[in-house]
Amino acid sequence: MAAANRLRLGLAMRLALRELRGGLSGFYIFLACVALGTGAIAAVNSVSEMMTGSITSEGRTILGGDIRFEVENRDFSDAERTYLESLGTSSSGAGLRTMARLPDGSDQSLVELRAVDDVYPLYGELVTEPALTLDEVFAEEDGVYGAIVAPIFLDRLGLKIGDEVLVGQAQFEIRAAIITEPDALSEGFGFAPRLMISRQALDAAGLVRPGSLVEQSYRIRLDGDTDARALAALGTEAGERFADAGWQVRTSQNAAPALTRNIERFSQFLTLVGLTALIVGGVGIANSVRAWLEGKRGVIATLKCVGAPARLVVAIYLIQVMLIAGFGVVLGLILGAVTPFFAAGALSSVIPISVDASFYPGSLAIAAGFGLMTAFAFAVLPLGRAGEVPATALFRQQGFEASGLPRWPYLLTAGLTLAALCAAAIWFADDRRIAGIFVAAVAVAFAVLRLVGHAVQAAARRFPTVRSTPLRLAIGNIHRPGALTPSVVLSLGLGLALLVTLALIDTNLRRELSGNLPDRAPNFFFVDIQSSEIDGFEKVVSSLAPEGKIIKVPMLRGRITELKGEAVSVDNVPPQARWVLRGDRGVTYAKNLPENSRLSAGQWWPADYQGEPLVSFSSEEAGELGLSVGDTITVSVLGRSITAKIANLRDVEWESLSINFVMVFSPSTFAGAPHSWMATLSDPGADAALEGEVLRAVTQAYPTITSVRVKDALELANRVVGQIGIAIRAAALVALVASVLVLAGALAAGNRSRIHDAVVLKTLGATRATLIRAYVYEYSLLGLATALFALAFGGVAAWFVVSRIMTLPSSFMPDIALATLAGALLVTVGIGLLGTWRVLGQKAAPVLREL
Repeated sequence: MAAANRLRLGLAMRLALRELRGGLSGFYIFLACVALGTGAIAAVNSVSEMMTGSITSEGRTILGGDIRFEVENRDFSDAERTYLESLGTSSSGAGLRTMARLPDGSDQSLVELRAVDDVYPLYGELVTEPALTLDEVFAEEDGVYGAIVAPIFLDRLGLKIGDEVLVGQAQFEIRAAIITEPDALSEGFGFAPRLMISRQALDAAGLVRPGSLVEQSYRIRLDGDTDARALAALGTEAGERFADAGWQVRTSQNAAPALTRNIERFSQFLTLVGLTALIVGGVGIANSVRAWLEGKRGVIATLKCVGAPARLVVAIYLIQVMLIAGFGVVLGLILGAVTPFFAAGALSSVIPISVDASFYPGSLAIAAGFGLMTAFAFAVLPLGRAGEVPATALFRQQGFEASGLPRWPYLLTAGLTLAALCAAAIWFADDRRIAGIFVAAVAVAFAVLRLVGHAVQAAARRFPTVRSTPLRLAIGNIHRPGALTPSVVLSLGLGLALLVTLALIDTNLRRELSGNLPDRAPNFFFVDIQSSEIDGFEKVVSSLAPEGKIIKVPMLRGRITELKGEAVSVDNVPPQARWVLRGDRGVTYAKNLPENSRLSAGQWWPADYQGEPLVSFSSEEAGELGLSVGDTITVSVLGRSITAKIANLRDVEWESLSINFVMVFSPSTFAGAPHSWMATLSDPGADAALEGEVLRAVTQAYPTITSVRVKDALELANRVVGQIGIAIRAAALVALVASVLVLAGALAAGNRSRIHDAVVLKTLGATRATLIRAYVYEYSLLGLATALFALAFGGVAAWFVVSRIMTLPSSFMPDIALATLAGALLVTVGIGLLGTWRVLGQKAAPVLREL
């Protein structure tokens, strides 16, 4: 039996290779579908691996050391300093946001201030223009300290090298512009330009005070072993020796975790979009295989007449299909393999690290697996149907339209392959929950599109008879046996739905950032206000903006150390809630419920409450952490551990950008503790001139207070969203191109029956104009049905993402609806007419002889 199977497989291989000598005619759309989807996945994963690999390979330079210790809102103790300096060569630094202003008070700018010591940097090179040593850059001359700044800071304030600025209580001369800051990526995303000074200058500026939002860090160049295991062991040892330090430890193996996570998440999204394009292309693969088999009717019939069993026939053509699919995969892999070499140059100008492109076999292998599995899954069904059609039916030119579903082994094989494809997509994803939701949404969209296609056919079948001959022919073509309706709706619907979803999300987000959010958000945030300054600050602001509303709250920094009496472990917390446990969080106390919050569980404490510590927790974050009313949390604040009982949960409107906190404590909890204040100014009637006056007055009167103009931050966020949106729209365009290819394949698959219909109708007296009008009506009706589905499905998906995940107001955009409708009609009618133009030119005699 085994020998017979091997013989049969060898025969199938020989016959398949002989038949392939005829070329790839009929498989160009097939190749395009496979190559496009495979290439998209290979390119995205290769670029992602290039970026994360570059970050890892230059981890020491990016981190500024082999290992980094960081604390927030306090300095290192003497014992901690002694221990850290014993590990190797150390470099200490500090970072905070503050205001830099011109000496005459005419202008000012928010800056990301960084103070470094005289051994900075431990790795890499600080490049300035003009090129100066650290001593030359930071030296004090007649009470004026040196500083170096980002070029954008010079442009923003109209300054040049040699000019002076004031920061805090100190005066600085700008001595150079920063060209390369080797460890900038490890500092995180900045909303303001860099200004770098010495540690001595930071002390002179008087910016570090109780409650100031300052990040202190130590970078260490180790004397001993620096492999990943040794670094991890050192981090563990430091944590055990100083259990209450609350410091964050990063090693060169994880130099820029936030950037790496963002790259991986964005790569996952683009990979899933590419996989969607590949699955949409799978419909095109099925259509192409069916159209190709139509041209092989005579060969298949002959094989069956000479005794070839159905399995041998299927094997012959499955081998051909997979060989051609392999060729398409290779084309896609070539595209994916060369993409990093083109992307490296563009990315190196955006991300300040050396990006070295290479070939990434792992990423290419994943893409190849997806491509081959998709081709196999969607080719099995039409091949199975062809194998079951008797030879007599093939000789009578009946084709495969009425052959129904193949036998269960083919259905089971296709189903298992698709299941494996979905499982692989989820397994290789960075966030498997999101990947699972995405795969489920695509599966639901496929099922709904099939139902939509059948519903359109059922509606056409029950539509009353019309007098217009072209319209009557169009309606008949929609519901006749072998109609293109299911293929057209399925192929175009998913791509359009994805495009509508992304367009609505992008438009809602942009509108919120540029329109609604600035209208609701306060004009300014003021931070690092000392208790001795709060009354004077309020008088200054009120005198300039008497119609404005000032909200002020006390603020401390605290780190959650225990939940429900157990030590915190981020590994036991869902990824979306881990940010609450990372480092110190802002906390406050209040007598009354904060604005833009409402209680969802429990009761607020009385205004004169003096009992045990109580805390109000944000309900969303509490749910993610598994907390409820009555549970306890322990927070380390100013070196003191405070255990508080959760008295209530709040629904917080974070999108309002008003002051709010995850944790709000009862007033007596922090009695006597030193703290700073945070304040907002809301004045809807304030124009740019008044905002400038407020900013200058606060900065001159209180130079250590940091003022953040909300509109500036939103404009920056809008630019970032716009750049991300370009990549998202490009990815959606790939899916739409795949849909167009599938549509073209569907038309090619139905060309034979179209030719027969056109010839018969022309013989009975129909003119070319009548047939063209019939096809225009048919494709318009199909395009309209598909567009309505895309609008409904895309609208619901966008609403879910914007309102439920982003928790922002969501609305439907009529202009996007009209653009989608017009695009669907243009694509279906345009490609439909192009595909059927050759049909209209067929001569009647050769076709009639075959009927």
